[in-house]
Amino acid sequence: MSLLRVCAFAKCLSRRSFFEKCAVRVSFADYCRRCVWERNGAVRRISGELRVLLSLILFTYIRFLLYSSLSVLEARIQQLRSDVVLDVHHAKVQFVKAPSYGRGTSSGRGPRGSPQEKTDIPKSGHMVTKGASKSQPSRWIEKLTQEKKNKLKKQQRLQQKIQTKVKDKPTTKTTGSKSNLMPPGTSHKTISTAAKKSRGSMKLKQVVFEEGQEQTDATDRADELAQVEELERRLNQQVSQWTASSSPEHLQEARDETACGDMNQSIRSYLEACVFVGDIDRAHHFLLSQHRVRSRRKHLNTDVYNIMMRVWAKKGALNQIGRMFILLEEAGLKPNLGSYFAALECMGRKVTCSPRVISRCLNQMEDDSLSVDDLFSQCAFRQDERDMLLKAIHVVKPDFQPSDSQQTSHSCPSLVQDYYAQRADHTYPKLDFTQEELQERFKCQLNVEQACTVTIDSVEAAKLVTENMAKMRELLAEQRAQWQKILLQALRESKMILANTNTKDYRLNLYPYLCLLEDREYVDIMIQSVANMPPSGESLKLLARDLGNRVYTKYTVRQKQENQMVEKIAGIYNLYTDLLAKDTKVYDVLPREHWVKLEMKQSSGPSLQGGETSWPYLVTLELGTYLVDLMVKNLKINSDILNPAYSKKLIPILYHMYTFRSTRQIGFIKPHPILTQMQQDAMETKLTFDSYVMPMLCPPVPWTSVKFGAYVLSPAKLMRTVDGATQHEQLLEECENLSAVLDSLNQLGNCAWRINKPLLDIIISIFNDRGSDKLDIPPPLSEAPKIPHFNPHDPTYTASEKAHMKKEVIIAKKKCSEMHSLRMDALYKLSIAHHMRDEIFWFPHNMDFRGRTYPCPPYFNHLGSDVTRAILVFAEGKPLGPKGLDWLKIHLVNLTGLKKRSSLQGRLEYANTIMEDILDSADNPLNGKKWWMNADEPWQALACCMEIANAVRSPDPTQFVSHFPVHQDGSCNGLQHYAALGRDVIGATSVNLMPCDVPQDVYSGVAQQVEEFRARDAQNGLKIAQVLEGFISRKVVKQTVMTVVYGVTRYGGRLQIEKRLKEIDEFPKDHVWDASHYLVRLVFSGLKEMFTGTREIQDWLTESARLISKSGHTVEWVTPLGLPIIQPYHRTRSQVIYVCFLSLRSPDTVKQKNAFPPNFIHSLDSTHMMLTALHCYSAGLTFVSVHDCFWTHALTVDTMNKVCREQFVALHSQPILQELSNFLLHKYCTRLPTGAKNKKYQEYRRLMLLLANVPQTGQFLCSCLDPKHLASLRMGLFYEGQHQGCFFFS
Repeated sequence: MSLLRVCAFAKCLSRRSFFEKCAVRVSFADYCRRCVWERNGAVRRISGELRVLLSLILFTYIRFLLYSSLSVLEARIQQLRSDVVLDVHHAKVQFVKAPSYGRGTSSGRGPRGSPQEKTDIPKSGHMVTKGASKSQPSRWIEKLTQEKKNKLKKQQRLQQKIQTKVKDKPTTKTTGSKSNLMPPGTSHKTISTAAKKSRGSMKLKQVVFEEGQEQTDATDRADELAQVEELERRLNQQVSQWTASSSPEHLQEARDETACGDMNQSIRSYLEACVFVGDIDRAHHFLLSQHRVRSRRKHLNTDVYNIMMRVWAKKGALNQIGRMFILLEEAGLKPNLGSYFAALECMGRKVTCSPRVISRCLNQMEDDSLSVDDLFSQCAFRQDERDMLLKAIHVVKPDFQPSDSQQTSHSCPSLVQDYYAQRADHTYPKLDFTQEELQERFKCQLNVEQACTVTIDSVEAAKLVTENMAKMRELLAEQRAQWQKILLQALRESKMILANTNTKDYRLNLYPYLCLLEDREYVDIMIQSVANMPPSGESLKLLARDLGNRVYTKYTVRQKQENQMVEKIAGIYNLYTDLLAKDTKVYDVLPREHWVKLEMKQSSGPSLQGGETSWPYLVTLELGTYLVDLMVKNLKINSDILNPAYSKKLIPILYHMYTFRSTRQIGFIKPHPILTQMQQDAMETKLTFDSYVMPMLCPPVPWTSVKFGAYVLSPAKLMRTVDGATQHEQLLEECENLSAVLDSLNQLGNCAWRINKPLLDIIISIFNDRGSDKLDIPPPLSEAPKIPHFNPHDPTYTASEKAHMKKEVIIAKKKCSEMHSLRMDALYKLSIAHHMRDEIFWFPHNMDFRGRTYPCPPYFNHLGSDVTRAILVFAEGKPLGPKGLDWLKIHLVNLTGLKKRSSLQGRLEYANTIMEDILDSADNPLNGKKWWMNADEPWQALACCMEIANAVRSPDPTQFVSHFPVHQDGSCNGLQHYAALGRDVIGATSVNLMPCDVPQDVYSGVAQQVEEFRARDAQNGLKIAQVLEGFISRKVVKQTVMTVVYGVTRYGGRLQIEKRLKEIDEFPKDHVWDASHYLVRLVFSGLKEMFTGTREIQDWLTESARLISKSGHTVEWVTPLGLPIIQPYHRTRSQVIYVCFLSLRSPDTVKQKNAFPPNFIHSLDSTHMMLTALHCYSAGLTFVSVHDCFWTHALTVDTMNKVCREQFVALHSQPILQELSNFLLHKYCTRLPTGAKNKKYQEYRRLMLLLANVPQTGQFLCSCLDPKHLASLRMGLFYEGQHQGCFFFS
């Protein structure tokens, strides 16, 4: 009972004292704020001293009561520690569901608990077990003692045995002895990717490369120890040099910052939203409420306080800014450049401000090691803030002028140093437009982005309007007008409720976000989402994200308008067109460099970048969910609107349902069948898109930094990331030099396009006439299979018949859903193409986290299907020249999928033999022989037939101006990079990196090898090998071979082969399962023989990622162009800690290790493409890419091929694997653990040794990739006959 009384007494002490409560209740109207702060501070000091004194008394009392039981508790803990081995990566922690923004997040004080109630989370290796059965303490102590004695004896015996062997045997390793540690010279051992479990704390130093069986020989262990210690000594010398430049505390600070980063960003976006709508009091009180409570204050940084400082600076309230500085000091934060900038801006606006005050402010800046020039180079200005800052400084320094704000250029990566340093032979291309035309196009694009949406005609509008269609369109128009009124009223009522229910200032509230736009704009966004919803429904998460993003886009555009950025962007862009226009002088600078110079000259006014705070993903999702909830609750329709026989009542048009994706239950929003029927019958003639979905009408704004580029006003990310991921943006902002990456994206975006109108008309005619599955044009839903209807309660059906009918219904519904998705996707693409048929347009580019580039417009671009690629041609035309027509013919043969093993001369001869079919396809595509329809890419083949026909019928084909893009596709690109990395001669020959008479086809080579294996097994009597006779082809194995280098498993490869076998009508379906199992084994065996170095490198990358992620880190590396890359694969668990929604993320080991090899190869692939893009631009070429497929004019194919080869050689002449090893060692092995050789130390050292042992490479570089040898490997020489050369492209 005494212990219970002590616990109750402690609980009473944890509550606020009477004086504290009185102090909190004091109104700001009764006392000035300074008095309140001083009074509260005094009360806190008194109550704090009292708590310390009482806590000491309490601790002494508890220690006295529990002294007698202490030995029992210690024994119990020791038993738990020894019995339970808990890995931190396998610990399961339960978390609380995150609260809604609408209701506010939980406070720092629990419902009835103390202000800072903490929950202890057991660390790795410790587990708190409740309800454990009781046992006598003496038995625990005896067990612990006996275990210690046994372990000590084992340790002593093993140590003596090893020492004896070491004395007898030399420490050098014999040639024939096997070891788990692979020395640098080993080249044919594979790495087991399976992690072995720990078998106790006495296991000696772990070896790196595990080979499936445990080595028990003491001699081998002694040899390994000697080799490990020698390697460890050498690594420690390198690590000691690296450690000097990296502090261990920095990693912990970064983790802490990431943990509360979302909350900090949420607070900043909330405050800026309040300021934008003019609700200054709400913002001020919210900041003070966060500041007063220590548990919430930790989420604040100096930038949060600076938001309010800028508000007071606009009002000239210098005293309020002084209070903010006091709050900063009270929070333990230091003022930064933004703080002093706000103070000086306020002084500039205040006419009566004393020069002495300004001087004191500048002196304080100097004391904080901040310069005045930094204010102008690093702060983001809005409206006239820069002018006011300069005005204040001129009061005390009349002659001051900001220095050149251009940052000193950091050293470029070695790959591009010569590119930027030596520009004498560069000839940057011009666009085929005058400066006036480009300026007019910019005005059109600016109007589109200011409107935020674009409404275009649907290609289905050409259909004859029936009476039912007209009726449905009229009904939908009436309903939408009614829905707009209902939603408008509901939105206003909900805003009033939110505005009045915010009783506690510290709670984040959606009210400011619902005031950023006009009420009608929110309603239009919701109505548009209803119109675009598919009949099968949409995920609540995706729908909410899209709604939130649309609000954010409009808000960002509105911000730029109010900050006077539109005028400044227009002025700079008009000057920027001088670089691109054909009627202006020639410049020797890149677009990014020219824009930066113009921006420096136009320094007055607002800054163009860095002024906006992006919304956290959770805020966007919460706002979108709130709008979805409004729609579900308020949008209704009469049940008898289509059938008067039904009873009349209002029913919702949207339903919130739950469905399953794999094993996860997700929310789903599904439209009512009545609404779906009305929309399908109406076949409306208008489609509305967001402005950023459409191609640009002018050249994109060049990327000049991580946060500025692409669109004129619409926000765009430089790097596409997983929803909620922020680490990519942080890495990019910290990166010193991204010039080469930004310039390559700008080059891709500057390519102008236009529509191939004759081909578009043919496609639209087929689209409106039931489509064609063979030609990849989706049919309408009228062609979908009818969903069978049956009564499941009908007793005439047997159980098996009911199950069969249900299965048929599911299959039919799935088919209808797929057909609708494909149909709408084609409708969007064709409608956008039809809308742009008479325009010249551009695609701005960004990249994913691996560096692979993509056009920003999502629906219509050159990365699309065969249909969209076929209707896109270059806006600029170039004459074919002497070899252009031959390249068109070779390109046509490549599109057919024929003659894969033929030389280029053989493909050209084949094209000349089928000229009659080519011309017939061009003249009568739908009524002739239809030869083009049998090609692998039929629509692109038809477009090429038309271009060839126009060229051969022109007076002089060499002078024919061609707009057609000719493709050069990589020959199994992933294997090319692996072969070059490993200097593998055999693998390089298979993928056309070695000189050869004809192009090599690795897929056919693997198929041939698999056939040899099959024939041997068939002779030995294997039944499945006999069944497969005649069915092994290039097509069966191609997908598996292609994806093996990207990490496909045997299971995934079996599924791929199974799918190919099912497509063969003659193959017996009852043998598909066994045949796929058998073939995937042969394919993997064949690849292992052909690419010996590839599997070794792949396994090294996989094992490295496994150990890195197991140590608690995500895998990170840097490309040869300096682009930082981090894999966004985490196991996420959410927890509400006080008011902070934390996302507790640990690396997903399985995904990290499986994804590292393919992602690393993708990053090399993107690096090669970027290098090629840069050098093609400097050579005056038109160049675009679809990952490893490069496009250019027929005239410049030879030049592009030469550049491509040169840059591939330049890339792989770098020590890529060694640089990767050095980076990973520096990143993850700079802090050598000290102390006992525990499990953590063993894992650390395994990682260090693994990263240091880079797989050995062959001698391929010396024979083929030597730059001197490259001069003879020109694609143009292939026309001379059987020349030995490198067929880099297939």
